[in-house]
Amino acid sequence: MTLDTTQQNQQRDHFADQDAIWLFGYGSLIWKAGFDYLERRPASIRGWTRRFWQGSHDHRGTPDSPGRVATLLPEAGATCHGMAYRITPDVLGPLDVREKNGYLREVVTLRFNDGDTAQGLVYIATEHNAAFLGEAPLEAMARQIATAQGPSGPNRDYLLNLDDALNQLGVEDTHIRELAHQLRQVDDTTPETS
Repeated sequence: MTLDTTQQNQQRDHFADQDAIWLFGYGSLIWKAGFDYLERRPASIRGWTRRFWQGSHDHRGTPDSPGRVATLLPEAGATCHGMAYRITPDVLGPLDVREKNGYLREVVTLRFNDGDTAQGLVYIATEHNAAFLGEAPLEAMARQIATAQGPSGPNRDYLLNLDDALNQLGVEDTHIRELAHQLRQVDDTTPETS
């Protein structure tokens, strides 16, 4: 079921001649970089909206019980806030493995809070990848997230950590806030097993 995009990304040598490049994170990269970076700054990109429509078969779920993680969808007039990291190109190799489940590197314009802009990379999983789950009612997504778990831990932690990180950045993301609210309601109604 998984679509390993590692080799595709390694052929996308955007900024190959640069000593350092910007990378935009909008999901777990906001709160869990897991790599060395030269600089970290809040940033946003325009024309994209964050949605929990990508399946996770390798980190926050399994092939039999995939989790849901964030991806970006094009949307006119939308702004997606996140965290930008200035990295050296050697960081991309491990990131390609981390984001291998359908994500491809794309070039975007990053906008920093002080008004500066820069070209950078972002990993996006489009609806054309094998792990794309697409839209579903919030309650159904919350139930899936509540039960999914993979090698990187419970899927619920991914969503709640993202919600907390966005709150700390002062970012209002309606989709994430409402999905996290639904997850908390599911948690409150799910009996604990011993």
